[in-house]
Amino acid sequence: METARPTSVKVTLGDRRLARTDASRRPTDDSLSDRFFRHLVFNLRTGVLAITRDGRVAAMNDIAYRVLGLSARAGDIGRPFAEVLHDCPEVARVLQQGFDSDDLPNRAEMRLRKTGRAMGYSLSPILDDEGQKIGATLFFKDLTRVEQLEERERLRDRLAALGEMAAAIAHEVKNPLASIEVAAGVLKRQLPPESDYVETLDDIIKEAKMANAIVVEVLEFVRPIQLQVERVALDEALKDAITLAEGKPARGAVSIDMDIAADVPELLADPHQLRQLFSNLMANAFEALGGEGHVSIRAGVLPGDDEATAAIEPPVPQIVVEVRDTGPGIAPDDLERIFSPFFTTKPQGTGLGLAIVRKVVDAHDGHIDAISAPGRGATFRVTLPVVPTERTLGR
Repeated sequence: METARPTSVKVTLGDRRLARTDASRRPTDDSLSDRFFRHLVFNLRTGVLAITRDGRVAAMNDIAYRVLGLSARAGDIGRPFAEVLHDCPEVARVLQQGFDSDDLPNRAEMRLRKTGRAMGYSLSPILDDEGQKIGATLFFKDLTRVEQLEERERLRDRLAALGEMAAAIAHEVKNPLASIEVAAGVLKRQLPPESDYVETLDDIIKEAKMANAIVVEVLEFVRPIQLQVERVALDEALKDAITLAEGKPARGAVSIDMDIAADVPELLADPHQLRQLFSNLMANAFEALGGEGHVSIRAGVLPGDDEATAAIEPPVPQIVVEVRDTGPGIAPDDLERIFSPFFTTKPQGTGLGLAIVRKVVDAHDGHIDAISAPGRGATFRVTLPVVPTERTLGR
């Protein structure tokens, strides 16, 4: 049986010219082609912003508006890009490089002043058939979530090292403190109540207790969190947190209102850790208000297609809880450091309250933001997945 041989076709230069001529005469559906490529651009999960040689916006998809924190307007296409990007001048400057330089950034990062979010981008020229530059395209993505994950890993490494050190000295510190407290108590009982030394011994006992509480808090902070997850009703966790917070600084006349959206589902979370998280936030609010003012708690559901998380892992539904107070607010310099361990502006503070809050949020694979200004109160926004990732549950 003979094997069929492949047929070879010799194409001459004249044939190629004829083929090109025939192809040029074929009718094309330009409108269909245009619609296809518009759909392609506007369905990308990357921000796309294209401009023409004369500086007009040619394309800008929904992701671009979301990442830049801008609102889409019907007349944006065709407008000068400097006008459309009026609130994002740093992005406009990058786009201008598309015409001012041939050395365009392929992989670069910037931080948007409007939103404070990190953005990774690349800038490409648009060339016509003759190789002439007729425009520029900016492709970009929100890297804020990436930064948060990287910072979370760095924090875990630091805490692991700190935990080893704390575990080594805890025994040496706690035992002497207990001995001091016990000895002062024995001496106090042996003295008559009217003795001048009773007050001094009371101070020793008080300071020893405070020092021991700090050691316990440090140990709690550096100890790795092992989540014991179960189904948790958010409204019940928040009510328990308020009760716990009232046992710390005095609530006084502070009023509280809580609004939980009807569609907020139960969370798969550690109920003890959630109560600690929100009780710390509430205790901070009570302390900032000094017994007078108002605290509002709002909770709702975020859709599962959030751009900040979609590029990192499969999107999952998330809930957002905002704790807002009417207190004096937080200074801008302090706002950048409030979640850092041992940073505090309080004379008797340990600087671990908000650091523990962030640690609990991180353990649940969520994130937390603080928004404040002097004289305008403070808002803490906690975002938690309805179900933590397998990586988190397997820790």
